[in-house]
Amino acid sequence: MMFRISDTVKHLIILNVLFYVASFTFKTTFHDLFAFHFPANDLFKPWQYVTYMFMHSTQSLGHIASNMFGLWMFGTTVEELLGSRQKFLFVYFSAGIGAALVSTGVDYLQFLPTYNELINSGVTVDEIKTFLETGSTRTRANVTVSQIELNKFSEQYYKTAVGASGALYGIMVAFAMLRPHAKIGLLLLPIMIEARVLILLTLAADFFFGVFRMPGDNIGRFAHLGGALFGFIILWFWKKNQFKRWN
Repeated sequence: MMFRISDTVKHLIILNVLFYVASFTFKTTFHDLFAFHFPANDLFKPWQYVTYMFMHSTQSLGHIASNMFGLWMFGTTVEELLGSRQKFLFVYFSAGIGAALVSTGVDYLQFLPTYNELINSGVTVDEIKTFLETGSTRTRANVTVSQIELNKFSEQYYKTAVGASGALYGIMVAFAMLRPHAKIGLLLLPIMIEARVLILLTLAADFFFGVFRMPGDNIGRFAHLGGALFGFIILWFWKKNQFKRWN
């Protein structure tokens, strides 16, 4: 079962590869259009809630390789257990969109305090926008807020997200709920671990490193957790209200 691949999973992998190749060809233009941008940024477009799932970092082949490996590893089995392509795709895209929504919420929690502090101290919206777009210090922004805060504020504004990992986490959680006792081999260790244990440990690690972020860690930890959350909610609802038999 593990080495088979459904048409749905195969087509998703092909789409991801095509987007990856296009990212090299069209570079900044493609990234600006289809990567997920912070909603306060003028580059944000509504369709990015979907298209970012097919975008991957061109700085490292490992990013797309690991996501596509995970999709291949879990996707076909989940689709078979759900019983239809439509249900599988619903989980996949809902988890991906949910990952972006949760990540956006966390980002705004970090963005808004500085924004409100600037507004409350008399800095105008136009001055804030000028600073964010040009980096100009000829505004009162650098007077009322520390430079460290301004740097973080600016980084949040220009933050982008790419990758299928949020959608993949939804599929991984679905796998763990459908086959909780399935044994999965770890690549670097000669041991087998139950799916439910592996997923819980993975989520715990993402939560820890999301809260206590290490320098240089640019992984979307809360996007992972958001995708997992949406996958769990959907599978829990279906289990309670639709499925008559679970293996």
